[in-house]
Amino acid sequence: METAMGFVLWGFLTDFFTYETTKSVVVKSWSVGIINRIVQLLIITYFVGWVFIHEKAYQSSDTNIESSVMTKVKGFGYLQNQNQNENYQNRVMDVADYVSPPQGSGVFCIITKLIVTENQFQGRCTETEKKCSSDEDCQKHVGVITGACLKNSNESHGMCEMEGWCPAENDAIKIVIFVPLSLCLSPTVNQWIGNFPPTMTANEIKKCKYHPEDNPLCPIFRVGDVLNYTGQNITELLSKGGEIGINIQWECNLDLNIEKCIPKYSFTRLDAPFAKNAVSKGYNFRYAKYFKTENGTEFRTLHKAFAIRFDVMVTGKAGKFNTIPTMINLVAAFTSIGLGAVLCDIILLNFLKGAEQYKAKKFEEVLSMSGGSMATTSSAKRTRRFSSTLL
Repeated sequence: METAMGFVLWGFLTDFFTYETTKSVVVKSWSVGIINRIVQLLIITYFVGWVFIHEKAYQSSDTNIESSVMTKVKGFGYLQNQNQNENYQNRVMDVADYVSPPQGSGVFCIITKLIVTENQFQGRCTETEKKCSSDEDCQKHVGVITGACLKNSNESHGMCEMEGWCPAENDAIKIVIFVPLSLCLSPTVNQWIGNFPPTMTANEIKKCKYHPEDNPLCPIFRVGDVLNYTGQNITELLSKGGEIGINIQWECNLDLNIEKCIPKYSFTRLDAPFAKNAVSKGYNFRYAKYFKTENGTEFRTLHKAFAIRFDVMVTGKAGKFNTIPTMINLVAAFTSIGLGAVLCDIILLNFLKGAEQYKAKKFEEVLSMSGGSMATTSSAKRTRRFSSTLL
C-alpha cells in the first residue's frame, strides 16, 4: 500500500515539474488556410469597424452629465366651459393660467382640463358620489363622513352627509376642457455647450419649429407635435392627463470640433405602464385660492386640474482619446486573432483526413535528457515542417 502511494506521489511530482513549449507546424492546405484567413479577417473587421470606429473604444468616456435645464412656455389657450359658472365660460388663458408650477424648471405641467368648485365654506353637506338608502350605508370617518344618509321622504336613495368644505366637488358634471392653440416649449441646456446651434441666427431661432427630419436641431417644440411623437391617444391625454418625457441626448466626441457636439431629442410617455390601471389613470392635482368675507369667514375656490406633466431629462456621453483603453483593446484584438489558429487546429485534429499524421507532427513528448541529447516518442524529432494534402 505504501509502495502504491509512493508511485502516485512520484507520478504527481513528475507531472507537475514539466515544461511545455510551442512547436510550429506549417500545414500547406488550401481549405484550412482559407478558413484561417477568413476567421482572422472577421476578427479584424469586428475590432476595427465595431470596437474602434463605432464604439470608440480608444477613448475614455464619461456619462455623468452635469446640466441645468431651463424651460419656457409661450402661447394662448381657450377655456371651453360646459355647465359651470359663467366666469369660466369661453375664457382665453395664457401661461400664468395653465402652467403649474411657474415655468422655468425642468419639470412643469400644462393644464388641459379644469373642474372648478367655487365658494366653498366649512360646514356639512351631501357627498356628490356616495349614494345611500339608510344610515348604515354611510361608513363613518372622523372629519369626513358623518354617518347620516340625507334623502327626501319620497325618494328611495339619498346621499351621505360629509363634514368639510362645502359644497362638495362634483366630478360628474360636464368637463371644462382647455384647448391649446399655439403653445411652444423651449428647453435649454446650460452646459459647457448649449442646445441652440451656433450657426442659427436670432431670427431663425424665433421662427423655427422642431421636426425630427426637416429641422432636428431646432429647440422649439409645439406641444401638439410632442404628443404626436409619443404615439399615444391625444384625446385621452387631454382628458385624463399624463406624463411626457423629453430626453435631450448628447453624444460628444471631444477629439473633434466642439461645435459638432449636437443634441438629439426623443419623446416618450412615462406613465404608459399605468395607462390601464383601474385605480388611477392619467395625472391630476388640486389647488385652492383662499378668500375671506367682510366678517372674517374664510372661503375658497377649489380647482381640480388634469394636466400633462413634462419632464425634461438630459443624458449622454462624452469621450476623448486615452492611451490606456487604446492599448487594452489593441492587446485584446491581437489576442483574438489567435482564435483562427484554434479553430483550424480543431478541424485538423478531428475532421480532416490525415489527422493522425498531423497529431504526430504537432505533439512531441520528451521522455528524458542525457548527455545533451533528448529522447522522444516521435521518429520525426528533427522535422521542422512538413507538407501534406489532407483533403
